[in-house]
Amino acid sequence: MNFKAAASARAFVLCTAMFSGLVMPLHAQTANDAKQLPATRSELQLSFAPLVKQTSGAVVNVYAAHEVQTRSPFAGDPFFEQFFGGRQFNGPPRVQSSLGSGVIIDPTGIIVTNNHVIRDADMVKVALSDGREFESKVLLKDESTDLAILKIDAGEPLPALALGDSDKVEVGDLVLAIGNPFGVGQTVTSGIVSAQARTRVGISDFDFFIQTDAAINPGNSGGALIGMDGRLIGINTAIFSRSGGSVGIGFAIPANMVRAVVDTAKGGADRFQRPYIGASFQNVTPDVAEGLGMKQPYGALVTNITKGSPAERGGLQVGDVVLTVDDVRIENPDGLGYRLTTAGIGKAVKLGVLSRSTEKTITVSLEKPRADSPDNQLMIQGRNPLSGALVLELTPSSAARLQLPRETEGVAVDKVTRNSPAARIGLRPGDIIRGVNGAEIASIADLSKAMSSDPALWRFDFERGGAIIRQIIR
Repeated sequence: MNFKAAASARAFVLCTAMFSGLVMPLHAQTANDAKQLPATRSELQLSFAPLVKQTSGAVVNVYAAHEVQTRSPFAGDPFFEQFFGGRQFNGPPRVQSSLGSGVIIDPTGIIVTNNHVIRDADMVKVALSDGREFESKVLLKDESTDLAILKIDAGEPLPALALGDSDKVEVGDLVLAIGNPFGVGQTVTSGIVSAQARTRVGISDFDFFIQTDAAINPGNSGGALIGMDGRLIGINTAIFSRSGGSVGIGFAIPANMVRAVVDTAKGGADRFQRPYIGASFQNVTPDVAEGLGMKQPYGALVTNITKGSPAERGGLQVGDVVLTVDDVRIENPDGLGYRLTTAGIGKAVKLGVLSRSTEKTITVSLEKPRADSPDNQLMIQGRNPLSGALVLELTPSSAARLQLPRETEGVAVDKVTRNSPAARIGLRPGDIIRGVNGAEIASIADLSKAMSSDPALWRFDFERGGAIIRQIIR
């Protein structure tokens, strides 16, 4: 059945039901109904316009641009490289640009946007709603939360949105989404909160989102999701769509997570860190819940405890299930990570724990991740396929920062220089180098020794997402 036919069928069913007495006519609704139709002219003229006027000046457009070196079609051709003595014949640089939105959250010119809007940008410009443009300074950008903090100097106080408490947002609340979809200019859409605490969305490493049916489209990224009190409750980040357009399923980063990242930037740090407690977790499956005597499968199951960590000092044990954080129910490890992160480094939280069939409450301190030793890092250079990669020996803190299980060991890629040989073979931060030319790699020393050779053929084993990727490079 096509859409029009389906709509006609629904209308027919509704009309038939009304005439048969199954549906009460609108004029017959009782005075006791909690929600009623508008009864006066003033009620019919209710509008979001005052709220839009109050808030839209704080929503900006963000333009990011970076240069990309164009490669010659003969690059990599052994005949031409031999003929021209290995010289490179690259074309002129080409500028790539991206467009997104941002929100002023402080009158001094501090702006929140998405990290993916300004990723790899050489220049970031901000256009205010009144048409003025400013070059911005990037205070902080964090891939794990997909948030970035910018700063502009307008020479005067700017309109700003106050951050709301996203924990108080409820499903069914009315919201407005403001941004610049498709570059057409500032646009306002309305909807409701469709769901809270959405996880496993695959947008960022912190999976804990507000879902809304307010229309969000490309270009809305970094824009504002606003509650009816005029406060910012989320940063619009992504949509679920097979066509590229809005289908009524959009996701926003909660304001409480935004606040944690903003506070880090205001404190002068250029990198956002999540608190360290020294424990690893996994989902509580129905089978595990049944084995532990739980009526429902929820919480975060402790799978590993680091010796001497805050978790061990607080009394957490392998096999325990974390049920609550500060009396807020925890559904899964993503929810636990969100609660710990928004609580912040330096705080102490109360964990409700199921331990050996007994529920108890323990207190765990949230500490700053342990610093990695500079001696355990290496920037690979020279004429080899890994040149341009910064690698390190994994520790629990560096593993957590790279979104790897804390117990992971070996040598992992920390950063990859853009347009380097390592970038061209597809190396990514978080990849673990397991083998080079048949030699097992367990330490920086192993890797240094393996890379000191000059073979005609390089063979690499990389671990990514638990799978081994083998590459042969001439």
